[in-house]
Amino acid sequence: MTENIEVRRIASGVSVIDSGYFSKDFAAIYIIQQNNKVAIIETGTTYSISNVQIALEKIHLSFVDVAYIIPTHVHLDHAGGAGELMKQCQNASLIVHPRGARHMIDPTKLIAGAMAVYGKQKFKKLYGEIIPIEASRVIEAVDNFILDFDGRELKFIDTPGHAKHHFCIWDKQTESMFTGDTFGISYRDLDHKDEIYIFPSTSPVQFDPEELIKSIHKIMEYNPQRVCLTHFAAIRPTHKVVEQLIDGIHFVSNLAKKYATEDDAKLLIHNDMMSYFLKGFKKIGVKDLDFCRERLELDVKINTLGLIYWQQNISNV
Repeated sequence: MTENIEVRRIASGVSVIDSGYFSKDFAAIYIIQQNNKVAIIETGTTYSISNVQIALEKIHLSFVDVAYIIPTHVHLDHAGGAGELMKQCQNASLIVHPRGARHMIDPTKLIAGAMAVYGKQKFKKLYGEIIPIEASRVIEAVDNFILDFDGRELKFIDTPGHAKHHFCIWDKQTESMFTGDTFGISYRDLDHKDEIYIFPSTSPVQFDPEELIKSIHKIMEYNPQRVCLTHFAAIRPTHKVVEQLIDGIHFVSNLAKKYATEDDAKLLIHNDMMSYFLKGFKKIGVKDLDFCRERLELDVKINTLGLIYWQQNISNV
């Protein structure tokens, strides 16, 4: 277990840590502290739990103090560690979208789907063991569900588009919205001065661009001071940022419509998407585009698969 875990405070009682999944500062876990109780948003993978333990110790708390564990949706980089974390946090309840609850209680289908993509060996390396969670410890948060977290209001908002089992969490006290993958991807080590670049996440299997744009507008109705991305950390959602994100959704959706039936669809979509993103980084003044390309390779690959699945699914309906 490494002690080199940075706990970054982003608002009153809100900290972010690196889950350790895939690469540095790729996937975040948020810790909300309220009167010596803790809510954890996102879990990373089973291998992330030691990072959570160290982070809690650094703020003079422990697993005993964790009251709620909240994955925004059940994709494994967000919820793969939920079972192990619940095992360690015996006083905690899991709060999850109603469409995702059954997969946390019985993760058989989640495991099978991921193994089909990665193979058994790589799956174990990436995610470790996915542990079932007792149904009695699971709370299903429907749209507009409000949690009284020891006097702190957390509101759960249904936000489909990335996945049908996705919600965002509104922390009224700090005017922060925890957005999972709904509000896209933006990496802090790719910022240039005060400029950021943000792009959509279209990973398989439930990408729906129209619903995603509606969800982004729903988020902005709250006028958040910050959106807390899982990939990665908090940003200010200015008009420019929102416009950039929605433009990206339109661009990648059109790519899918243009190329999805071609024999070399993966290559065509991947290359055009990467080129579009790199132009965005160049526009804000980023010089090291080779580093950007390396940083974005996995996201572009996963986005490409999601776009192709979306178009194939539409054509099969």
